[in-house]
Amino acid sequence: MYNFNLRTSKSGRAYSPGVLIANWNEDVYLEEDLLKDFLFRRERGELLIQRAKKLQENLYKKEQLSISKDGFLHFGDTVMLVSPDKKSPTENLPRERGNLSLAVTPDEMAVHALDALPSPCGLSAVRGTAPMGRNTFQILSTEGASMGEPIRFGQNFGLGATGGFRDQMLFLASDHKTFRNMAKKSLLQGVFLTDELSYLASWQASYLDPQLRLEYEGFPVPANTKILITHCHTNQALAVPRNFGIRTYFGKEYEVVCHTYLDSHKAEEDKNYWIGVTGNPSEESTTMFDRPQPPTGVTQEKSSEVQTES
Repeated sequence: MYNFNLRTSKSGRAYSPGVLIANWNEDVYLEEDLLKDFLFRRERGELLIQRAKKLQENLYKKEQLSISKDGFLHFGDTVMLVSPDKKSPTENLPRERGNLSLAVTPDEMAVHALDALPSPCGLSAVRGTAPMGRNTFQILSTEGASMGEPIRFGQNFGLGATGGFRDQMLFLASDHKTFRNMAKKSLLQGVFLTDELSYLASWQASYLDPQLRLEYEGFPVPANTKILITHCHTNQALAVPRNFGIRTYFGKEYEVVCHTYLDSHKAEEDKNYWIGVTGNPSEESTTMFDRPQPPTGVTQEKSSEVQTES
């Protein structure tokens, strides 16, 4: 019977497993060097799993939204940009419904290789309205306006995202589409995050009703109200066409583009609607979306009828 514990050299002589052959000394030193390199990188937090964990912790870190005392959006406010629930006939499926928030979406290679947000960086629309590092943006001034002043309709502003990193900020930007620069699924004008606050990162807020848009030019932009966000350089509105789902490192999300969708009356469709969500003044850990709605006239009449009957 053949003995599997025996090893045979090139000369044909048999050796037991206890005999060291070939470059055994170099193999031992190589294994020791690999172990030392692993321990050194682990102490400095340079392992891929450590970088990915740090990036995820920052992206999912809870953030505190700014509280609007006068009901308007201001320069310097930290808000969420939420695409409200749509009721379009073509998007009436249950999986396409619900509120979506604009979020930072780095690619999978950047998550594993970097410990900070890359530039340029991708964007997507995610489900949920819980404020965290991914979906909170700071309203910035691009024309020298002081922090704390209310934003007005037709006034240029920028949107910055930190992704949970305090020493880094990227800016929401867009540019004319080309063969090399366009949205992957819809093939429309794409949006991205960049580290340069230029005219490509300038935006304007427009009133929802096109017939009253000129009337509201120069008025403060109300918070927690549907508005349009238009790119200054291309004059295209920020949009979420919910029929274009994308697969990201964080799961299934929706593509965000810069394109103005018009209906038969030349009015913007609900794909272009956005809400600048602020914090709840009565509770720090919630937003104005979590605040209960005030009772309507019908609800008040029903409650008064119940009280009279009792």
